[in-house]
Amino acid sequence: MPFVEVEEARVSYRVDGQGPALVLIHGTGGDARSNWDAMTAELTKNWMVIRPDYSGSGATEDKGDSLSIDILAHQIVAAVNAAGAESFSIIGFSLGAAIAIAAAAQHKERIRSLVLLNGFAHAEDARSQLEFRFWRDLIDRDRDALARLILLTGFTPAWFDALSVEDVDAIVSRMVSDTNWSGMKRQIDVDLLVDVRREAASLSCPTLVIGSLYDHMVSPAHGRELTRLIPGTRHIEIASGHLAPMEHPSRVLDVTEPFLRGTPTS
Repeated sequence: MPFVEVEEARVSYRVDGQGPALVLIHGTGGDARSNWDAMTAELTKNWMVIRPDYSGSGATEDKGDSLSIDILAHQIVAAVNAAGAESFSIIGFSLGAAIAIAAAAQHKERIRSLVLLNGFAHAEDARSQLEFRFWRDLIDRDRDALARLILLTGFTPAWFDALSVEDVDAIVSRMVSDTNWSGMKRQIDVDLLVDVRREAASLSCPTLVIGSLYDHMVSPAHGRELTRLIPGTRHIEIASGHLAPMEHPSRVLDVTEPFLRGTPTS
């Protein structure tokens, strides 16, 4: 796995496939593999897929200082540069959508297109503040409970139909042991303060906003707001929970790939 030095961070990233560059930006508590593995094999048929782990996730290492959207956007673009891509498209998921907006606003001349999946421009509303503060508190008090909450609010009830109680308990156990909890807490602090509304309004690249009808982490209303903010944006809602890249990767691909193929590659 390659790394790129970005100020005081050593950022890990993955590159798969050939073709126009497509950057996948994960969400809070996720990483390049857990959020995107289910979609990468299909995407690499047509694109060079670049998957960075920003600070707090994956194999990326840093000093553990506070993070910001600008810091994370800078890390993403540094990984793209290290991979040798000049122009690129981005799919940003959840917090990754806000990072994608920031990166696109800073590098307008390099961005071919954007896909914003279950994203949000800010978290000022009372529900978002309640949720993210609750997550942060549970990291300190009860990580097992947070893992269970993430499953309950991240997936639809139908996702559980193929699982036994023992299966769910095993998934929770893996989440508790494998999650970078200190890194996730730092990312939640970014969630709580994020505001990329001004950057979103400045964009002019082709943009697709995807919301999930059964999203109980980030309300679909946030996607509708992004659609109003970004000029000329296309908007679609799919039948999924928040964790759509893991629950229904084919549904995400069905709406994402035609949009990406329809945008210029140079």
